[in-house]
Amino acid sequence: MDTADNFLMINKLHMTMITLYRGDSKRIQHFCKVHSYAKLIGEMENVDADTLFTIEVAALTHDIGIHVCEEKYGCCYGKLQEKEGPDIAQKMLSELGFENAVSDRVQYLIAHHHTYTDIDSIDYQILVEADFLVNMHEDCLSADAIESAYNKIFKTESGKKICREMFGV
Repeated sequence: MDTADNFLMINKLHMTMITLYRGDSKRIQHFCKVHSYAKLIGEMENVDADTLFTIEVAALTHDIGIHVCEEKYGCCYGKLQEKEGPDIAQKMLSELGFENAVSDRVQYLIAHHHTYTDIDSIDYQILVEADFLVNMHEDCLSADAIESAYNKIFKTESGKKICREMFGV
């Protein structure tokens, strides 16, 4: 796919996710912010176009299992989202015409985005950093918790800079 096709696919997915989360503005705001930071970090880290596309798709869908978890388990812990999300994403991405290779990678990222050990790729690292940037604010983490996350989680120069500027680390 070319850049124009990628742009259209991202916008189509973005609107599909907004529709999926209809009435849940907090969660819509969350994935929109994660997407924005993930795209920014990816571009600042000069990732290639295919990797950036995968990062954007993963950022928009990373919490796709949250409503199912709430219905099925009465809670939405990260590990439950990792369990339930990939199948939901696979179905949606297939219906929207995403290539299998992109869908497979996004499913992997969804299945691991709350697992912070063995982060082995730039797309995985950027997704985790973007999610942390948003969660640290939304969860009103203490300065000590933010500094700890900064030291343990952030690896990209761009993610570190954003974190330092945003939280004064």
